[in-house]
Amino acid sequence: QLQLVESGGGLVQPGGSLRLSCAASGFTLENYAIGWFRQAPGKEREGVSCISSTGSSTNYAYFVKGRFTISRDSAKNTVYLQMNSLKPEDTAVYYCAADLYPYVNVYDRKCRDSRGWDYWGKGTLVTVSS
Repeated sequence: QLQLVESGGGLVQPGGSLRLSCAASGFTLENYAIGWFRQAPGKEREGVSCISSTGSSTNYAYFVKGRFTISRDSAKNTVYLQMNSLKPEDTAVYYCAADLYPYVNVYDRKCRDSRGWDYWGKGTLVTVSS
């Protein structure tokens, strides 16, 4: 069974850090672009960041640029989202998604759109509060 499982969420104070993980089971992430999306209560799901299948190209939404870093570890079949300088407005359920995206580079039109991704995890909750 093909699955993506997110982990690493939790409660953190403003200014703190968390590292989210997206692990795959039943398939290798080697040929997949991976995206991180989030959904806050009462809001639509929005694209946060994504990384190409090779890891050579990354993309960030303007509201996380400079604070979040996406990376991938092929040996562990896992993609990470390092989140620093967290703000209360970062509070959301964070989802990872995988897509057999055949292009070298990832762009806004791919990374901001939740449609067209093949597999989704069930999400991990991040709460930023004092």
